[in-house]
Amino acid sequence: MRASYHEALSAVSADLVRMTDLVQESVRTATRALLDADLQAAEQVISGDATLDALHDDLESRCFSLLARQAPVAGELRTLVAALRMVGDLARMGDLAAHVAKIARMRYPKKAVPDTMEGNFRRMAELAETMVALAGRTLAERNVLDAERMADHDEEVDELRALQFRRLLDDSWPHGVEAAVDCALLGRYYERIADHAVLLGSRVIYIVTGLHPEGENWTIA
Repeated sequence: MRASYHEALSAVSADLVRMTDLVQESVRTATRALLDADLQAAEQVISGDATLDALHDDLESRCFSLLARQAPVAGELRTLVAALRMVGDLARMGDLAAHVAKIARMRYPKKAVPDTMEGNFRRMAELAETMVALAGRTLAERNVLDAERMADHDEEVDELRALQFRRLLDDSWPHGVEAAVDCALLGRYYERIADHAVLLGSRVIYIVTGLHPEGENWTIA
C-alpha cells in the first residue's frame, strides 16, 4: 500500500512538470500569435486552454485524495500542499497565455503591438517563457539554486513593465487609445505569468527546505 502511495505522489510531481511544459508551449505560441499576427497560433492557444484546465482538475482531485487517505507528514505533506498551489498557478498562467492569444485574434490581421513596442514585448515574452521553463526544471530536479534565480529574472520583467508605462503615458504616444489599452493589458498578462513562475520557484524551495524564501523580490501567496 505504501509503495502505491509513493508511486501516486511521484505521478503527481511528474504531471506537474508535464503541465509546466504545456504552459511553456502556450506562452511561446501566444507570443507568436501576438507578434506575428498568427491567427492559427492564437486559436491553438485558446482551444488548448481546456486541456490545461482538465489537467488542473485531475491533479487537484488526486492531491486531495492523497491528503485525505494517506495522512502524509513532513516532506510528503509539503509536496502535496505545494502541489495544490502550484497547479493553480499553472492553470492561471495558461489562462493568461489565452488572454494574450485572444487579443492577437481580436486585432487580426493587424498586430496588436505597435512596432515601437515590439522589442519590449519580445524581451518580456522571452523572459516569461524562460521563467516557465526554469520553473519546470526546478520542479523536476528539486534544484533550489535554479529556483532562486527566478526572482532575478522577474526584476527585469518589472523594469520592462515600467518602461511600457512610461511610453504609454508619454504625450508623444502616436498609436491611439486602442493600442495603448492593448499594450497595458498585454504587459500585465506577461508580468503575471512571470509572477506565477516566481511563485512556483518559491514553492519548490519550500518543498526542499521547509522554508519560504525571504526578500523583497519574493512574493508569497
